Amino acid sequence: MSPAFGGCSANAVSAEGGLAPIAELRSQRFAIPRYKNQVDGAVMDKIVIDGGIRLKGNIEVSGAKNAALPILAATLLTDKKCVIKNVPNLRDVSTMLKILRSLGIRCWMSDHEVIIEPKTLKNCVASYKLVSTMRASICVLGPLLAKYKQARVSMPGGCIIGQRPVDLHIKGLKSLGAAIKIEHGYIVAAAKKLRGANIFLGGAYGSSVLATANVLMCACLAHGRTLIENAACEPEIVDLAVFLNKMGAKIKGQGTPSITVDGVKCLEGATHSVIPDRIEAGTHILASAITGGQLIVQKAKIEHLSALVDKLDQVGVKVKAYKNGDIHVKRKGKVLKPVDITTLPYPGFPTDMQAQMMSLLALGDGISVLTEKIFPDRFMHVSELNRMGADIFLEGASAIVKGVKRLSGAEVMASDLRASAALVLAGLVAKGRTEISRIYHLDRGYERIEEKLAKVGARIQRVKEI
Repeated sequence: MSPAFGGCSANAVSAEGGLAPIAELRSQRFAIPRYKNQVDGAVMDKIVIDGGIRLKGNIEVSGAKNAALPILAATLLTDKKCVIKNVPNLRDVSTMLKILRSLGIRCWMSDHEVIIEPKTLKNCVASYKLVSTMRASICVLGPLLAKYKQARVSMPGGCIIGQRPVDLHIKGLKSLGAAIKIEHGYIVAAAKKLRGANIFLGGAYGSSVLATANVLMCACLAHGRTLIENAACEPEIVDLAVFLNKMGAKIKGQGTPSITVDGVKCLEGATHSVIPDRIEAGTHILASAITGGQLIVQKAKIEHLSALVDKLDQVGVKVKAYKNGDIHVKRKGKVLKPVDITTLPYPGFPTDMQAQMMSLLALGDGISVLTEKIFPDRFMHVSELNRMGADIFLEGASAIVKGVKRLSGAEVMASDLRASAALVLAGLVAKGRTEISRIYHLDRGYERIEEKLAKVGARIQRVKEI
């Protein structure tokens, strides 16, 4: 079988219904089967919310999806067992594990812990059926190329939030010595030997997290030194580098635009706990803010939320972290002030919080402007928020949000992961009932969100669509 189309070299791998009454909702525990709301499945789920309740209590943050996925992919760089802890139980994680199994790897998950035995890898082909459902699947490209000198990975899919080309991934891996071509919908890569290089990963909209992750992982086994300039600075990249260093990699500068990697001959197994999900934490903070509640967000890192906390302070929401790690959220007054926001690469305001922030600002006392510098087309939630009574219009890559006094419940449809969260937030505060369909997007990035919110007072339930 040829390297471009087949498995790894023989010497490289082993051959081996309606909403329940409110009184019931407050006490009922919903046993919701996970991953039942598939696009191509017969059963679909929707979220139903009766809004108007101020949230109060403790709500925990799960492990970071965007850190867990590349870390799981990074286990391909070794033959030794790896243990990854604090992994969220999400559809995207399930997809990544399916991809690893499709490569022949033994892996299993129990109680937020994943055990992976990479030595059983049988092939280097990540198929269209799996990769097309999740963009982060492309993270297996760099490790496969580094360890086995070849890879065939389908072009990635995921949420429809605008163009997200793979040119920076290809540019970086080519700089390390790979020959890459696109054919039949697959990225086909091969290399006799990988060598360190100086690589600039600047794109049209700034640095790329996934491209940085792919090049970083590949460089770990390249000969010599690699300097990645304009690297992504996100906490998820730092977490990946921490894991790789535990495996024996030699990485410096993570968290800055310049990352240096000195290649090593091989990597060992390691145990690692994934950082908390800053986007989930931010969404819970906004849930408290939009309902005028008093939530305590637990198991989050306030240092990863600086841009959001700064804007919320301007809006009139106090976010305070205590020594034990708890984050307390409370409005300073009844009025939410307008604010202008521009999404930027970390440590700027995250694009993954833009939609949720828009739901809050829809109730502001004045006009706010949200400008999207990462994914200029990421505004598909605007029309759905307007269905709920918001007053938002688009002008190029900006959304002009005229605050209204209240939102009203409506039947709406989620277009992508963060848009789903924005509609949930709007539903929590809207008058009447909100029904959100196509919530399979929500399951990609939020673990049991309806259960977590119900425990702090929300009248929210997942039901099967008829």
